[in-house]
Amino acid sequence: MAKPEAFESYRTLIETELQSNLDCGRLGFYDMHRYHLGWVDDKGRAIERQGGKFIRSTLCLSSCKAAGGNISSALPAAAAVELVHNFSLIHDDIQDRSDLRRHRPAVWKVWGTAQGINAGDSMYAMAHVALTRLADRGVSDTKIVRAAATLGRTCLLLCEGQYQDILYEARHEISVEEYLDMVARKTGALMGASAELGALVGSYDDRVIEELGDFGIQVGIAFQAQDDVMGIWGREEETGKQQYDDIVGKKKTLPVIYALKKAGRPARQKLLSVYAEETVSLEDAAGIVDILHDCGAYDYSRNIANQHLQRALANLEHVPNSQGKKELVDIASFLIEGRP
Repeated sequence: MAKPEAFESYRTLIETELQSNLDCGRLGFYDMHRYHLGWVDDKGRAIERQGGKFIRSTLCLSSCKAAGGNISSALPAAAAVELVHNFSLIHDDIQDRSDLRRHRPAVWKVWGTAQGINAGDSMYAMAHVALTRLADRGVSDTKIVRAAATLGRTCLLLCEGQYQDILYEARHEISVEEYLDMVARKTGALMGASAELGALVGSYDDRVIEELGDFGIQVGIAFQAQDDVMGIWGREEETGKQQYDDIVGKKKTLPVIYALKKAGRPARQKLLSVYAEETVSLEDAAGIVDILHDCGAYDYSRNIANQHLQRALANLEHVPNSQGKKELVDIASFLIEGRP
């Protein structure tokens, strides 16, 4: 499935808005942010663009269009959700001890843990400053206050989800329901906020705003389920991380949770034994992948992703702009069905 046109057509607009928020002078401190976003190397020298996909910011703009609004008015909100996402990535890499991000050393590996935390914290602050620029686009004070409240609640949900994710690493038993509750916070919340903020800028219809917000949440859950599949079965050139990264990191992702519930006793004991080791070798990880295949964890996880995709698409019935609706359908379908 080809990448939807919205990703490319909105990319320059989003990146320009992000760059204007990072026009903070020559202080080397901001090179960490520019490096993470893929604009400079570790010496602060400009490089060919290597940034992320801008999934959340693109969702924001397409949702604004779908709600009947002008996407230019929503650009500060799109920048804000992208900055929140990237603050969480910087901190995630530190907490997970992940060496790579987008095929390059993570910020903390280049500048150290303390400065990595500093970079993440300041990017969080930048997101809230970015949102205030909605006033420059003619968005009413009432909507800006509502948008700020939504973004603040979302950041708290992100932290709750990360808390659960880390907590579950030390637990043997996690139910699928617990997993989905965590994912709704860690991934679904920001996807939902992205779509909701775009709709809020573009519409006064609370039903449209609410339904687009839920659309984003469901896309986020489906996306994370598919990302869990990619974290085990994805190729390194696609994920930017080492082979079997989630298993080597002993992550309790959806395929593993399902296998712990469904695998026979010997296979389950093997899985628990490997996860109890201080480090997991690639050989042991490959053995775990065989267990996951044998108990149907791949198909189960893909089915969960597709179920939430269908729930997401059901929320688009009342959006007024057909072109924006098509963009959202294409984006959601690509994120879940268009990746291996």
